[in-house]
Amino acid sequence: MLLQWTCKYFDELTPHELYALIHLRNEVFVVEQHCVFQDADNLDQVCYHLMGFHRAELAACTRLVPAGIAYDEISIGRVATSPKYRGHGAGKVLMQKSIEECYRLFGEQDIKIGAQLYLKKFYESFGFVQCSKLYDEDGIDHIKMIKATK
Repeated sequence: MLLQWTCKYFDELTPHELYALIHLRNEVFVVEQHCVFQDADNLDQVCYHLMGFHRAELAACTRLVPAGIAYDEISIGRVATSPKYRGHGAGKVLMQKSIEECYRLFGEQDIKIGAQLYLKKFYESFGFVQCSKLYDEDGIDHIKMIKATK
């Protein structure tokens, strides 16, 4: 499946793109994963947002976080693929493009993520390694992972 990719700083998002991001993140994190949490955490405004569209519908997105905001390292967060677009490789392309965009925007440096434990092998396929003990976040087991440049 061919997606059209765009990456924008928060202030560059159109109202329709912002709504699509909120909609997809709510669909995945709140409804599908049954997590009641504050998605609007005041970090979006200092981040870039990678979006993959199929026609006019947002199929996948991530939040690209500069160093010093979530972690000392740059970070990829709010990784979401619409259930409608899973099973076609969209998640793999999303992560590969997210890594590439991080390096383009912030320079090639370590990337740290907070990963749901069940996705450990998925993230390992991109070179991430576990760097923390297991912890609970919103009722879901998580681990921190890092993709080192050296």
